[in-house]
Amino acid sequence: MANDTQMDDLHTRMVRVTDDLRAIQRELNCAAMQAPSDPELMEALSALPETEAIQVLTRSLDQMRHFLWFYTQVMSNDPELGDKLRQSSASQVVEDGNMDTSFLDKLTRADEAVLLRYLADAKDRKPN
Repeated sequence: MANDTQMDDLHTRMVRVTDDLRAIQRELNCAAMQAPSDPELMEALSALPETEAIQVLTRSLDQMRHFLWFYTQVMSNDPELGDKLRQSSASQVVEDGNMDTSFLDKLTRADEAVLLRYLADAKDRKPN
């Protein structure tokens, strides 16, 4: 029952985030359409805080897209790869003493390392 509740909460959050991203896209699209004819808006959109926020959002979305691709590969193709991800993540936390690294950076490094190990191990396997 607890797992169902957690999955429901996760699904609700994903729907909310998706809706928020669509709203952000609409608002940015409207601003981009209006900016050429409105010099003040163009200046505001080009200001450092705005560009930094866009860059942070871009990096976060790129990391999430990368993770989601990897997650779907693990969940749909190879349970062994998922086991390797969990093992790598656990060992990465123990080995990595740098507390300044963000969670998404750690996750990206872990999934890339597991994918590389998996591909290296696959070279030694016989084809089906």
